Amino acid sequence: MKLKIIAAVFMLTSLGACKDFIDIAPQNFISSDNFFKTEADFVQAVNASYSALRIVYNEAYIMGEMRSDNAHYIFNSSNRGNLVREEIADFIDNSTASPVATKWSGNYKVIAYANEVITRIDAASLSDNVKKNLKGQVLFLRALAYFDLVQYFGDVPLVLTPISGTADEILNVSSTLPRTAKADIYTQIVKDAQDASGLLPSKADQEKGRATSGAAKTLLGNVYVVLKQWPQAEAILTEVVTSAQYSLLPDYASVFNPANKNSAESVFEIQYLQGNLGLQSSFSYTFMPNLTNINPLVGFQFNNQSIGGWNIPSDDLIKSYETGDKRKAALILEGYTNAGAFVQQPFIKKYFNLPLPAPNGSSPNANDNWPVYRYSEVLLLLAEALNEQGKASAATYLNQIRDRAFGAGVSPIKETNQGVLRTIIAKERRIELAFENKRWPDLVRTGQAVSVMNAYGAALKASGKYPNLIPQTYNVTENRLLFPLPFNEIQVNPKLKQNPGY
Repeated sequence: MKLKIIAAVFMLTSLGACKDFIDIAPQNFISSDNFFKTEADFVQAVNASYSALRIVYNEAYIMGEMRSDNAHYIFNSSNRGNLVREEIADFIDNSTASPVATKWSGNYKVIAYANEVITRIDAASLSDNVKKNLKGQVLFLRALAYFDLVQYFGDVPLVLTPISGTADEILNVSSTLPRTAKADIYTQIVKDAQDASGLLPSKADQEKGRATSGAAKTLLGNVYVVLKQWPQAEAILTEVVTSAQYSLLPDYASVFNPANKNSAESVFEIQYLQGNLGLQSSFSYTFMPNLTNINPLVGFQFNNQSIGGWNIPSDDLIKSYETGDKRKAALILEGYTNAGAFVQQPFIKKYFNLPLPAPNGSSPNANDNWPVYRYSEVLLLLAEALNEQGKASAATYLNQIRDRAFGAGVSPIKETNQGVLRTIIAKERRIELAFENKRWPDLVRTGQAVSVMNAYGAALKASGKYPNLIPQTYNVTENRLLFPLPFNEIQVNPKLKQNPGY
């Protein structure tokens, strides 16, 4: 138990003191005799689950966007240190890829910390309101982590109580158990999200950055959509819409401005903080071109060769925008000017907010949060749930988003045919939620991944822009819809069986 607590404290103190979000008072030593006693102890344990989310989301774009037709990469012949990212994008990856291991271990860290709190908090001497809030937060986080795992890996070990052992073992709670059928994982996700929604306060009554009842209901609605349980999705998402807790910001670009963190449109986002506490984000550097000097882009000198060039908008995505859609200019920069000449090289503008903070030495130091759920996605999920039931009101919610994108009443959807509207909603999700790690799961859940990605890969090869794409790339089969279980996990836990095709 002592090792378990000490392991947690290392993670707890890493969260730092972020204004308006999860302040932590560092402690030099905590033992099993004096921890999980006070409200502050439980708050720190809850914070550990939030902190582990950064492990998951720092590289989630590799599997969520670069695996899809939304994004590719700039081939960097001078730096082959991140070859595994290319292999994931090109469908020639294997079970030793570090981003796959990071997603797995990061989510199980979230689960491990959540389990510690869930197991103990009912017996703690805390007020009922505090108990409900803290328990609701970790139930939401556990549900979110399992939802991520089951979408990318299928059957995974289901662990609902703390595991004894060494510090490393308790943070990798999947190391001793076999895989649980994904249907049972989804049952637990639904239960956790339902329980969380009943325990958590509304956004108006919660500290910024923490999970709310609206976040839990949105997660639950997302799960129902994936499971094609359309009436349940409609009911819970309607509760979010009618709660009056959320609204679209008038300008799409402003949603992603760090000055508007946790805005009225934000349902849940991963918190980052510029500075020297280790809480900063680096997405703006990672998603810009890989240059030896990024001064033409940001106004200061920095060598981005080993960091940048990833998650580059694909030509296919760029061509998919309708004329007059303001989101295109807010999402994508066509290139940059260097020495008076324009360099045609698209990259993501969504997380590129100037003036960009200067790096801490050799480390990028940005202030962008990562959006997990926005109100616009609530509207899109609700529109999908309604359309799948043949309800004409689906377009009402879709057009709220289009009114922002094109101007009020400029380009409304009037289509009533269910099949056609299904395609329109899918495209609207691709545009509205581009580079928020939604595209690959959407392709998989709608049964389009194999056909779309094979056609996309063929087009990349035919374009001549990517001579590094060998014949083995983009041969997408059903086996590639799930990622491999990490090699090291299978070596440590012989009860785990690898996904087919790896």
